[in-house]
Amino acid sequence: MSEPLVTWRPRLTVRLRLTLSYAALLVIAGAVIAVVIYAVMRFVPNYPLTAANPRDEGPVATRGEILGTIVELSAYALALLAVVGMAAGWIIAGRMLRPLQEITAAARLAASGSLDHRIGLGGVKDEFTDLSDTFDDMLERLQRSFDQYRRFAANASHELRTPHAVMKTMLEVAIADPDHQDVRELARRLHETNQRGIDIVEALLSLAALNNRTVELTPVDLAAVVRWAAKDVQPEADETGVTVSAALADSVVQGNEVLLRQLATNLLQNAIRHGSGSVTVALTPRGVLTVSNPGPILDPAKLSTFTEPFTRSARLANRQPGRAAGHGLGLALVSAIVEAHHGTLDLTANPAGGLIVTVTLPPESDGEVTSARERIAG
Repeated sequence: MSEPLVTWRPRLTVRLRLTLSYAALLVIAGAVIAVVIYAVMRFVPNYPLTAANPRDEGPVATRGEILGTIVELSAYALALLAVVGMAAGWIIAGRMLRPLQEITAAARLAASGSLDHRIGLGGVKDEFTDLSDTFDDMLERLQRSFDQYRRFAANASHELRTPHAVMKTMLEVAIADPDHQDVRELARRLHETNQRGIDIVEALLSLAALNNRTVELTPVDLAAVVRWAAKDVQPEADETGVTVSAALADSVVQGNEVLLRQLATNLLQNAIRHGSGSVTVALTPRGVLTVSNPGPILDPAKLSTFTEPFTRSARLANRQPGRAAGHGLGLALVSAIVEAHHGTLDLTANPAGGLIVTVTLPPESDGEVTSARERIAG
């Protein structure tokens, strides 16, 4: 079987096209000037011109001779302009396209998996520097996303493996010595460990669902949602000796009530489990929810990792003894819920110690607040 013939086609690069464009423009401009000169010379009288003194030399060239000379010299000039235009155009195009070559080289490195380099194109601000800055920003975002993914994969595998390893150990001990086992206690511990694995999987499914669907937003009384969440976490607060104080103004926001309950509950649980002594909740009429708690001094540089899944280990040092540790998905779910509501989430380290979490949700417009409250009350 004969191989198909491959038709070779020359590669017309951008630099070559720009060079041809520059040369063509220069030749066309020269041709226009030559045509104008030729047209002007058509008005020269078509008879021999003689000198004023008959003793001088003979008659000068006629119009036809002058026009012929113009045509001949114009042809040489146009050929020279074409050569100069090609050479100068090739150099100028190369200088102009050099930043694009740097961006192309960076793109090839990124395609090979290297995301730690940046172009950092300097010079005058133009379209190439804008493209370079945009590309560098994209590389930074990609590198941050891949780093988060690697940490997520490592932490998730650890978190999911731990309950199964614990259950395996308990079962192996029970099998090795079945006569000295408290079946009721063993069943209870197995149930707690299994529930922990279920909770982790359900939290992961909730996180994946939030990242892959559009949330339908309706008017929600955020103050009522926060009160419900505070009542829901009150038993845990009482058990750990934490006082929850709230200053809630009436606030109607566009949101999903179920998800906002999850958001408020996670924020309060996070503050109870990682704070010390008290939790303060504040809500403004414009949909700004603030949850703060005293505690150990936090490193501001590490706050951005608190919203990553399975960063529980980063905050274990701040957890008070005897309190639930969670799964490291609380603030990750909060971040996803806020993003689904087109809001903003800010984490601030209190200089005196502890964490301040501020959630800003888009409120109803002033003209719709009254009717929204009436609909909710009805």
